[in-house]
Amino acid sequence: MTPPALRSDAQRNRAAIVDAALACLAVNARASMTEIAQTAGVGRVTLYGHFSSRKELIDAAAAQTMRRAEAELAPLNLDGDPAAALDLLVRSSWRLIDDYHGLIAAAEDELGSDYIREHHDATMLLVRHLIERGQHAGVFRTDLSSHWLTACYFSLLHGAAAEIRAGRLKESEAATALPSTIKSLVAVPAAEDSRAH
Repeated sequence: MTPPALRSDAQRNRAAIVDAALACLAVNARASMTEIAQTAGVGRVTLYGHFSSRKELIDAAAAQTMRRAEAELAPLNLDGDPAAALDLLVRSSWRLIDDYHGLIAAAEDELGSDYIREHHDATMLLVRHLIERGQHAGVFRTDLSSHWLTACYFSLLHGAAAEIRAGRLKESEAATALPSTIKSLVAVPAAEDSRAH
């Protein structure tokens, strides 16, 4: 009976450490392993028994966050009008990035921007397919590729999180500015629109 109990304790400790990392990084992207251990209520030996480095812990926290984000976006109904669907996706997804901006900053610092991009794959594909549907329907611009528009979409979301973090943008402003900016980004240019008619 003892080994299963130990495994259960270890699982709880690991989960507590990851949750503590998310909580600490939300306040300070440079939170130390000592701070995270204290928040988790475990000793440094226990923490390092689960995660050999800060980089490894941030990797685990980032992976968990990506899974949570994808689970939260999965129920969204993105059928129907592509413009309305994209607006819904923007309003839902920017808050996720805002919630996890500390972790994102830490992950970019420890793991690199390529890592963040790779772990956005499922969500990026969702956005790109939606943009392509809008392009085929004639409601989104086609003079720029769906890949580039998708990259711009995520850059804007991350940029907004960085501006909020720096105190230059309020959350209430981002809630209005982001949907408006992305709507302008994908809008059919006047010249393209006139050629279509």
